[in-house]
Amino acid sequence: MIKIKDLNIHLGEFNLHDINLSIEKNQFFVLMGPTGAGKTVLLEAIAGLVSVKSGRIFIEDRDVTMLPPEKRGVSIVYQDYALFPHLNVERNVTYGAVFHKIDKDQAAKRLDWLASQLNLSHLLRRHPITLSGGELQRVALARALMVDPKVILLDEPLSALDPTFREEVRHLLKKIHDSSDVTFLMVTHDFAEALSLATQAAIMDNGTIEQVGNIQDIFLRPCSSLVADFVGMKNIFSATFKGTKALAGNLEFEIARKPTNSHGYIAIRPEDIVISKERLASSMRNSFRGVVTGMFDQGFSYEVHINVGDITFKSLITKGSLFELGIHEGVEVFLSFKATAVHNF
Repeated sequence: MIKIKDLNIHLGEFNLHDINLSIEKNQFFVLMGPTGAGKTVLLEAIAGLVSVKSGRIFIEDRDVTMLPPEKRGVSIVYQDYALFPHLNVERNVTYGAVFHKIDKDQAAKRLDWLASQLNLSHLLRRHPITLSGGELQRVALARALMVDPKVILLDEPLSALDPTFREEVRHLLKKIHDSSDVTFLMVTHDFAEALSLATQAAIMDNGTIEQVGNIQDIFLRPCSSLVADFVGMKNIFSATFKGTKALAGNLEFEIARKPTNSHGYIAIRPEDIVISKERLASSMRNSFRGVVTGMFDQGFSYEVHINVGDITFKSLITKGSLFELGIHEGVEVFLSFKATAVHNF
């Protein structure tokens, strides 16, 4: 559906380097990465809003690299909605129908369907200034879908919403995707959003693509320390490998498989590290005694920092377990995790 080949873009001091990407028809694909990675630039290049230095962009096997935005079959939705304040909801949604020469009867049917799908029927006479964040984003999505695009590009559509509206719009995105044949490409820096919406994803940083693949594979098997950090593997240590053992700092770890490289990194998710007051008699092959050096409230859980020699581990523990175990700064604890929880690259 979307194929990007050897794409290079120069924007002053920021560049995109050798971008290659393939997105299948009707896929919900997510482009992730830290702020300034180049995600929005790539999105706007696909939309035809940014000039390309070299490389090619294909949509449905058609080379659109040099085509103007209106001839690409693409709609884009920004996080700030970009609605016309002087037009009501109905006129905002139908604005593009004239430019795409959509028949009036067809446009009316399309508007009715979108208003029903996105729960906008009671808002059609209202103006943007009177709408909530969630309502504004629904109107922006309806306007993008009005012209029946082949591709919807979403630039962090949930980031400006409070948690209630964010969940509402997330549900609507999934609903619209499941009920249409439109291909969705969404930019986000929130990995939780990607997990709930996408099956395929790419991680970008500094104008390049770091990893592409199934969302679960990226989550469980990051290919670099940058990706590991982005997907929440907060325990990332430089290591040397010998057989099924990894040496990091002054500690020796048991790992599940023998690495092909002799030097690299190990990474452990904080939720895979179990804290106890006594050494556990279990199948967990990695167990160390350490001292709690910090506790950070994460809402329903605490992130606990534990020093073991010259390494600091980060573990997640529920508030109930924290109080039950009597954990506080300065107390000695044991931390344990399975060999299969140690990811190496």
